[in-house]
Amino acid sequence: MADPFLSIQSLRKSFGPTTVVQDFNLDVAPGEFVSFLGPSGCGKTTVLRMVAGFEQPTSGNITVGGKDVTSLKPNQRNVGMVFQAYALFPNLTVAQNVGFGLKVAGMPKADADRRVAEMLSIIKLPEFGDRYPYQLSGGQQQRVALARALAPKPKLLLLDEPLSALDAKVRVSLRDEIRSIQKTLGITTVFVTHDQEEALSISDRIVVMYGGKAEQVGAPFEIYNRPATKFVANFVGTLNVLEGKVSDAAGGRVRINDQEVLIKDRLNGSRTGDTLSLALRPEAIALGARAGHDTTISGQIADVHFLGSVIRVRVGLGGSTISLDTFNNSSTPPPRVGDRTQISFSSSDLLVLH
Repeated sequence: MADPFLSIQSLRKSFGPTTVVQDFNLDVAPGEFVSFLGPSGCGKTTVLRMVAGFEQPTSGNITVGGKDVTSLKPNQRNVGMVFQAYALFPNLTVAQNVGFGLKVAGMPKADADRRVAEMLSIIKLPEFGDRYPYQLSGGQQQRVALARALAPKPKLLLLDEPLSALDAKVRVSLRDEIRSIQKTLGITTVFVTHDQEEALSISDRIVVMYGGKAEQVGAPFEIYNRPATKFVANFVGTLNVLEGKVSDAAGGRVRINDQEVLIKDRLNGSRTGDTLSLALRPEAIALGARAGHDTTISGQIADVHFLGSVIRVRVGLGGSTISLDTFNNSSTPPPRVGDRTQISFSSSDLLVLH
């Protein structure tokens, strides 16, 4: 990585006896889009607020553009922040909201008006300058909040769950617009969300957080396909968890539902007789045999849900069940509950959870 634009070192935050962020470290490259992903209460918003200057760290350092900002006030950091609740001034027009930071900074009116017009064009609301927030939809209000944060040309953009109050269709549209604007402006961005699909779809890298710590940092492909911990594997994407018993540690073999599976070099010190938790993504599984799949297990259809283009199937495997999706084929009826069946997958797609 090039020299980081944002560097967070050994960050810790406690409220009384409760520690909500501990030993958090992260370097963000110039122009990078990084998402903090995790459940409520994991510390992701607290880290963001410390970067913005709204919370003071108990210990640790925050550097932006090579400058230590740990003890600076929010208005001294040249950071733009977009909140979940928009936080627009109801008595100001859209143009006045967007230009508020420019007015506070003392920018000449003619220059500020040009900048406001530029921002309204970027967020695709050029004709809305004279309207008031109550006259806008939720998605439009959030666009205005984004424009207001970007108008003063901050070095760093922080977004705290900015889409969570919007309906699903608007969320998808607006998240794509945010990413497009971020790429166009080349601004370094940190985005907080609890929505895995959001994080996977727009991020250069994802920081999965749990219990105030960064469980794993990596590109979306890596986070999804090679989770480092059991929490990451369960939190990011749909996961089937199977129980397997090591039948031959030296040979790398594990028995699942009386079927031996070759795990090779992923046993990580397990011994013969040990029980392992194994994970398998639904998309890695097929009904029946498939080319490239080296493992086949017998089971019984437990549930079938027709979802239009996709049929979601649950297959019972002794004491456990496994879910998979198969595409709808109008010439082939879906399997029936109670039918005996086989599922197949590649043993290389099995994840050993820790």
